[in-house]
Amino acid sequence: MAAQRVAVRPEEIRRHNLSRLLRSIHQHGELTRADLTAAMGLNRSTIGALVADLVALGLVTEYVPSGGDRAGRPSHVVAPRPDGPYVLAVDVAVERIVTAAVGLGGTVLERRDTAIEGPDRRPQAVVGRIVSDAGWLADRLPGSQGPVGIGVSIPGTVRRQDGFVEHAPNLGWRAVPFAELLAAAMPARLDVQVGNDADLGAVAEHQRGAAIGYDHMVYLNGSVGVGSGIIAEGGQLHGVGGYAGEIGHMTINPDGPPCHCGSTGCIETYIGEHALLRAAGVPDRHGPRAVAAVFEAAAAGERRAADAVGTVALWLGRSLANVVNCFNPQAIVVGGSLAEVVRLDRATVEAELDRRAMAAARAGVQVLLPGLDQDSALIGAAELAFQSLLTSPDSLVGSFAAN
Repeated sequence: MAAQRVAVRPEEIRRHNLSRLLRSIHQHGELTRADLTAAMGLNRSTIGALVADLVALGLVTEYVPSGGDRAGRPSHVVAPRPDGPYVLAVDVAVERIVTAAVGLGGTVLERRDTAIEGPDRRPQAVVGRIVSDAGWLADRLPGSQGPVGIGVSIPGTVRRQDGFVEHAPNLGWRAVPFAELLAAAMPARLDVQVGNDADLGAVAEHQRGAAIGYDHMVYLNGSVGVGSGIIAEGGQLHGVGGYAGEIGHMTINPDGPPCHCGSTGCIETYIGEHALLRAAGVPDRHGPRAVAAVFEAAAAGERRAADAVGTVALWLGRSLANVVNCFNPQAIVVGGSLAEVVRLDRATVEAELDRRAMAAARAGVQVLLPGLDQDSALIGAAELAFQSLLTSPDSLVGSFAAN
């Protein structure tokens, strides 16, 4: 007996195509109707109707370009609406919190950077800071349509399905229902999504940064802690619970120093910022100014600082060899403070990678610096927050209709 075919309703097809079109504009920015017609394989009238729907929702704008040398009627250009809805993107790091309003197309509209220390790192204090920053951003964007979601980057292991932070050791967090706490504290009901900083950095660098076009890539984020996000065959590798990518806690020397995770000789203990400071003879405490000072001294030729950078570069090369042998990527994007190690001593990193990685896998990989500088996790958090809108553009409570 032949299997019955399930009929797809026209409205479902329309919503699917509406999502595809909005994703294209979000990903690529301004596109002509002709571009959209070619990319989506739909006819011009269908594209026109879908664009009209997005305009009515207040998500995109459309204009006819003037000038140019081409004869004939120019194709309409479709672009993200600059005063349309935005998302709140938050990057919680050990020493700072960055909260930004990010519009469709990945444009940072406004941002606020706040230094934190000690009690400022407690979960409720971080929630309070984000709520305060959200209000500050809203005041700075009086003409916008307001936020439609929140994405938060956390330097720790995060349960994907509900934003529960299992462990963020450098913040001193364990078993924190962070998404729930933040959603309850926000004055407006917003979808809250929470992710690991390296996972989100990988998404951002793959979609908008140095790794565009690389469907097999690893983003290695190194500061106080070390983690990674992995893109395999164009999609993110999460693991069963969402905890994949904790490369910083792979053992690189079983007789090495103790790690806060409970093991010894983890990669993080050799290439994290604490290791850099110890090698440079700086008291073993974290501080962005202290780390920056070591890099500045190394760049100026100060011997002990340069040797410290060289030591971290050696272990970084060994760590990257493990990444190459395990995942066989096309590219590794090295972010956080480790990016500066690569800038200052790429030769040592590459030489050790050449020595330790399998030749065939090594031949196909590039070591890249972030295209988004220090904002990889922040932009990744924005992408996380946008997913609900991009999936169902017309399911917002109320529409952001054009005035």
